[in-house]
Order: sequence, then C-alpha cells, then structure tokens
Amino acid sequence: MYKFGKMGRSAVVFGATGLIGGHLLQYLLKDPGYRRVTAVVRRPTGIQDSNFQEVISDFYTIRAVGDKLHGDVYFCCLGSTRKKTPRLGAYYRIDHDYPVAAAEIAKANAVQTFVLVSAIGANPNSRNFYMKTKGETERDVIKAGIPQTLIFRPSLLTGRRTENRMLERLASGVMALANPLLVGKMSRYRSVQARSVAGAMKKLSEQTFSGTATFYWRDIKTWQ
Repeated sequence: MYKFGKMGRSAVVFGATGLIGGHLLQYLLKDPGYRRVTAVVRRPTGIQDSNFQEVISDFYTIRAVGDKLHGDVYFCCLGSTRKKTPRLGAYYRIDHDYPVAAAEIAKANAVQTFVLVSAIGANPNSRNFYMKTKGETERDVIKAGIPQTLIFRPSLLTGRRTENRMLERLASGVMALANPLLVGKMSRYRSVQARSVAGAMKKLSEQTFSGTATFYWRDIKTWQ
C-alpha cells in the first residue's frame, strides 16, 4: 500500500444525503485536493460550492446519465432499511441493483477505485435476507472488474439521523456499554460513528491497494 497523489482528484458520491454519505460529501468538499465532487441525488441538495455538481437521477435513470459521472473514485453509500422499504423487491433494488449498476458505470468510465459501504456479516450464502443481499452486492460489485474495490463492513452505525429510529437509539445505548467487552476478532462488531466510516472511506481511497480490500471496525478507527 502506498500514498496516491490526490491533487486535482475527482469523486462521485452515491447516497450523498444519507448518514455516511452526508459526512463524506462534506469531507470531500473541504479538501482542496479535490477539484470536482459529484453527488448523484434524487432531488436538489441546495449545496453551493464551486467544486460541487449534482446529477439528478435514481435507479431507473442512472444508466442514462452515466456519461456525466466521470471521476477518479466512486463512493457508494446507498442503502435502505426494512422499515423504510418493506417490500423485499424494492429493498433489493436499492441495496443490490443500484450499487451494482453504479459499479458497472464506473467500469465503463475507467474509474480506478470503487468504495462500497456494506455491513458486518455480509454473505451471499446467508439465510438472512439482509446479510444475503449485502453479500450478493459485494460479490457482484467485485465482478464489475474495477482495478481497486474497497469494501467497508461496519456494524451498528451511530450518529444523528433525520428520521426517528427509536430501536436504533436503544441499540446504540446498549452497544456503547458492550463495545469495551468486544475484543480481538469480536471488535469488528463494535458500533461505530457514521462520520468515522466516512473519514476512513475518504482516507483509504487515497491509498493504493491490489484488487479488493475489506475493512472492519479496527481499520475504520485507525483511519477515521
């Protein structure tokens, strides 16, 4: 692994209005090393920045705007919840089909680095629908053949959300107590701040790896 020069870099962010994506977008816009940051969003963000552009699109129109999505690195922070998207087909489309489409566009546009937010326990052979979906997404994003694919597998995410998620708030409180007890390999199950994941995604995308690399809690805390 070695440092990749970032002066004049450009980035494309999917899911820029989400918990992780929102932090990531701000980190990128504050870094003078990025000459252009593009956010693919469903509606205007209202952000005013000379280095920022937004492309209005969703899963159904993403391939039609692919020629506008050139960059050195793609960040994919897309994801939903069963509460927000109770229909399994719609959930799968957001958590699998959309990220895979983004990876295929990245490949077509000769993007060198694709950064994907997945989840701890992702496994295409899992009996759990959520974990199976995440695992299939990882598998199919890797199949796109981008030279460098970075996969982040956080456990429970903490941070201020726009919507009310009482169960997640309760879980965050429990995990705050449990985190110190999760040591060794179990440390990867510790909860983590969304802003820490975003910071690690940005910093590690500026390094060069060979092929695919997967990151967990300890990596995130080291590079946040």
